[in-house]
Amino acid sequence: MNNLNRLRAIDSIANIVNPAPAPAAPVEKIDAIFAADVFNIKAMKSYMPKESCRKLLSTIQQGEPLNPEIAGDVAKAMKEWALERGATHFTHWFQPLTGSTAEKHDAFLDFEYTLGGEKAIMSFSEKNLIVGEPDASSFPSGGLRSTFEARGYTAWDPTSPAFIKRHSNGATLCIPTAFCSYTGEALDKKTPLLRSMQALSISTKRMMKCFGIADKKVKITLGAEQEYFLIDKHFYLQRPDLLQTGRTVFGAPPAKHQQLEDHYFGSIKMRILDFMTEVEKELWTLGIPAKTRHNEVAPAQFELAPLFEDANLACDHNMLIMEVLRQVAERHGLVCLLHEKPFAGVNGSGKHNNWSISYGGRNLLSPGDAPAQNAIFLTVLCAIIEAVDTHADLLRASVAGAGNDHRLGANEAPPAVISIYLGDQLSAIIDEIETGKSKLKHKSASMKIGVDTLPPLPRDTTDRNRTSPFAFTGNKFEFRAPGSSQSCSGPITVLNTIAAEAFDHMSDELEKLNKKNFNAGLQKLLRSVIKAHKRVIFNGDGYTDEWLAEAARRGLPNARSTMESIRSLTEAENVKLFEKYAVLNKRELESRFEVSLEDYHRRIRIEGEISAEIAETMILPIVQDELAKALRMLADLKTGKTKIGEFSVRSKLDSVGKLCDQLERDIKYLHSSLSREHEYIIDAMQKLRLTVDSLEKIIPNDLWPLPKYREMLFIY
Repeated sequence: MNNLNRLRAIDSIANIVNPAPAPAAPVEKIDAIFAADVFNIKAMKSYMPKESCRKLLSTIQQGEPLNPEIAGDVAKAMKEWALERGATHFTHWFQPLTGSTAEKHDAFLDFEYTLGGEKAIMSFSEKNLIVGEPDASSFPSGGLRSTFEARGYTAWDPTSPAFIKRHSNGATLCIPTAFCSYTGEALDKKTPLLRSMQALSISTKRMMKCFGIADKKVKITLGAEQEYFLIDKHFYLQRPDLLQTGRTVFGAPPAKHQQLEDHYFGSIKMRILDFMTEVEKELWTLGIPAKTRHNEVAPAQFELAPLFEDANLACDHNMLIMEVLRQVAERHGLVCLLHEKPFAGVNGSGKHNNWSISYGGRNLLSPGDAPAQNAIFLTVLCAIIEAVDTHADLLRASVAGAGNDHRLGANEAPPAVISIYLGDQLSAIIDEIETGKSKLKHKSASMKIGVDTLPPLPRDTTDRNRTSPFAFTGNKFEFRAPGSSQSCSGPITVLNTIAAEAFDHMSDELEKLNKKNFNAGLQKLLRSVIKAHKRVIFNGDGYTDEWLAEAARRGLPNARSTMESIRSLTEAENVKLFEKYAVLNKRELESRFEVSLEDYHRRIRIEGEISAEIAETMILPIVQDELAKALRMLADLKTGKTKIGEFSVRSKLDSVGKLCDQLERDIKYLHSSLSREHEYIIDAMQKLRLTVDSLEKIIPNDLWPLPKYREMLFIY
């Protein structure tokens, strides 16, 4: 694709960016459209028998076991509701280990046989609702299933409401489900998440009982901030690397990109604002509480943030958010890039997981207004410090991936070293608990937990630290390491499980205390936890080399790559942890290791192959032709030195050819194992990129075959 086509694309984009003003459409009220396509509590009460509805709500709201006798009533109500909204099909909507979602559509159509012959009817039974049997053979299973063993089962998750997905010619009822093998092992990301939520709920209730608090409902909440890039589709279609991998394997940095920080929170361009408005309307109709939209730091980068929800529902909704972003972008002549690092040299995209836990409606990560509440808050806080320090390897593994390897530690992303940011005030309190000496301005010279000498803590006890992978932000923890394309389920499953273990450790000790010595025993326990795990607390700049050196001195793990980090999934102590809490068994953990390993190698292979293909079929022919023309011109002019000689185009061409040959040899020997062939491919790709990018800067613009960064990042 030559520059003429690029210019035509730019002209076409200009017509889209600056269209003739259209008449203003009536503004729809949010409350009128919110959750209109969701089989929520309002719909349940309208379509279901009263007693069946009560039993279903007990499962959804109180966590009681599902009563199988109501399945028929639920199926009938759901079918009637969906048909009234134009649905013609239904599907079990699940989240396999591919990292995306999956669905197989079946029509409500069936036949009823009467004396008069066949009669078409709309059918949806309780069996259709509760369980489905998809072909599981082609989904990644990491050895849990053989290719010839095709059977898999989807099982209805009543805690996540059914919803309707619309398209131009109809609609489909989507039923969120878990996905397991014929032998009962989890083949998806939802099942371990649900197990981990149950485990943390049990451990939380146990710890609250130590403080004399009656049994109440545990609620684990999540708010996932979604970052993404938008580029015009004309440019996207001219970039084979974006089409194949989601990122640019070549591209010289423009003179201006994000240095002036003028894009962050800047005025949103009208074309993008129209896109965002349509995205939000679709999300609101699906019951997704999209709240915030803004320009991000890098040019052409944006963010969408919803309100907090139950973790299971929030994970489902984030998968839908990514799908809606891509689909609406298509309708606006744009492409939504969810890769963690689509453009080298500018900020990558993350997915900040804001996690919290409440008990009986009170957020356990909110300091509270009274000393007794502060005692619970500090106990929960110390338990999480212990969990993160003890299992930093698992948190790192939960965000591993080829895309995130490019992002972690680069520009604005946190480093691969897992640490906790608490802020100055909370860190001072942690120090006081450890030393017993007060630094705060109150009467007592020593700080005691659970008595009046501890003053109420303000809600926002910290500033924000954008460089920390795990930061306390007032009443929640923000896990900033997950990548923008990744499912929230993996990181939250790990976080729930390690928190459950830490809560149980606290309970083991607190249950030994009697009422008389409870406060003293609690203070002693917290002091011991802090002394053992304070190394993971760091309030400084995580981007600096000094912090990496300091982290090494502290003994904090620094798994820089996916290959380093995923090894922890199969280590004996981690297998023991997940099996103890019935979240994942040994075979399921081994399967996830194999799936991650295979996915990583496949992505590296694809990137290597497309790099060589673009260099050989798009870059080399044009540069060689330009060099030949220049040499013929020189021969006619009978001159000597030229700019071509000065810029060493010939040597660069030779280098490109040799690097392509080397890259192809490395790809040939890559196989899915723990060997290091992938490192050779990555190294060859990087060297090839440096050479190609240097050619981009000296070859005339009208000859360069690929849209450039200065076009893609600024013309949208």
